[in-house]
Amino acid sequence: MSRQLPARASAVIIGGGCVGVAAAYELAAAGVPDVVLIDQGPLGSGSTSKAAGGVRAQFSDRVNIELAIRSLQTFETFAERFGQEIDLHRPGYLFLLDTPEAVAEFERNVAVQNDLGVPSRIITPREAAELSPLIDTDGLLAAAYSPTDGHCTPESVVLGYAGAARRHGATLLPNCAATGVETAGGRIVAVETEGGRIETDTVICAAGAWSREVGAWAGVDLPVTPLRRQILVTEPIPDLPPTAFTIDFATSFYFHREGRGLLIGMSDPEETPGFKLDRSDAWLPRLGEAMARRAPGLLDVGFGTGWAGLYEVTPDHNALIGTAEGVDRFIYATGFSGHGFLMSPAVGEVVRDLYLGRTPFVDVSGFNARRFDLAGARPELNIV
Repeated sequence: MSRQLPARASAVIIGGGCVGVAAAYELAAAGVPDVVLIDQGPLGSGSTSKAAGGVRAQFSDRVNIELAIRSLQTFETFAERFGQEIDLHRPGYLFLLDTPEAVAEFERNVAVQNDLGVPSRIITPREAAELSPLIDTDGLLAAAYSPTDGHCTPESVVLGYAGAARRHGATLLPNCAATGVETAGGRIVAVETEGGRIETDTVICAAGAWSREVGAWAGVDLPVTPLRRQILVTEPIPDLPPTAFTIDFATSFYFHREGRGLLIGMSDPEETPGFKLDRSDAWLPRLGEAMARRAPGLLDVGFGTGWAGLYEVTPDHNALIGTAEGVDRFIYATGFSGHGFLMSPAVGEVVRDLYLGRTPFVDVSGFNARRFDLAGARPELNIV
């Protein structure tokens, strides 16, 4: 690396995905001088660029709902605020439910969502078919729908935040991998990078699936496991009807409109943890089974492209957000289990407030990384 690194930073953010660049912007916009962000690759090239782009407030955990609502508000006005179009579409999210237990769970979720102002509701299979004409309703008991959910382009969100962060004085250094965190007496002293050393007393870990290693450098246990997820994009589909972002809750098979075709994904129950970024065809038979059951017409559609990315999974599928104990000024925002992109605007604000010693707009104390040692975990049930 030939660029000259800053010798000193007020804070070094490790990770240049949506969470990292949102935090960089919020810190710099709040007047924090000498904010430095580093990433091992191009900005947004990790999990952010591999995301399906979904933005929703349909969660089971109250804090997740509040983070999502705040983020949706930012996405609504993103183009005007940041001068970057993000291709926001809001056809709504539709969760298809085929067991009494799932219906009861989503009824509870909807009650919490409604209490916080989310206009979600339980609808009939017939109503679901009107919102998503490609589905087969056989076996469906109900669906959950919110019209304010949708999808946008993650890479564009990164560009918007990155440009705004730089305009406010932050230094963003892609292709500059962190290699260690130097501590002394329980305090952070510097971050080591492949390009040299940056003195700092604050590290903000937004490294996604790579966060466990970053935490270990500072003696902080961040229980994040990388898990491959794959996405396919179909060839153009003639006469493709408008459709909600549709999720078969039982299998996690989902699709949403992408240009003149569809973006399709599903978690693979046979996937094993690891930093696997290559595409594999092993999951296709299981995807085909889910499609045959819930959207059989898609079996005749050709696929044009696809990719693999990493979820950053925690044991309870909730994020890790907080300030570490045992080492001063190590702040972390990671482990979103597939929902970091959609929560990134709100999480950037929370990270800013943790840095400045302010009370965040939502209480994230339950997302402390030590909750697993203290029997404080509370699973997020509405994951995809």
